[in-house]
Amino acid sequence: MVFGTFDILHEGHIDFFRQARALAPYPHLIVSVARDVSVERIKGAHPRRTENERLATVERYALVDEGVLGDMEGYIDHIRATRPDIIALGYDQNGEYVENLEKDLHATGLQTKIIRLSAYKPEVYKTSKLV
Repeated sequence: MVFGTFDILHEGHIDFFRQARALAPYPHLIVSVARDVSVERIKGAHPRRTENERLATVERYALVDEGVLGDMEGYIDHIRATRPDIIALGYDQNGEYVENLEKDLHATGLQTKIIRLSAYKPEVYKTSKLV
């Protein structure tokens, strides 16, 4: 499982998906798309496209097996519902959920591994630099 806003899909995201899929011998990649209210709260700005538009775009991509919307508040409920074996975090993901993720997963009885992925040309492929 990976998380993101995915306002536009670019090569950095595609590499993110490839790296996540490479973590398992028989991958089933679940992509959690941030809710509009979460994007506004975390980034301090509205996403360019609605959560449903962003979800539809992600779901059409060949490397993605399943797209889901994140929780309206918090983050653990939709993780618990999908029960991923691995959560792959992007190189630049931090903040409210990352800090307590391992503790919160264990509190719900999940033994999900958390792996931090590498950046792919962050000086070029970062949404804020492309738009």
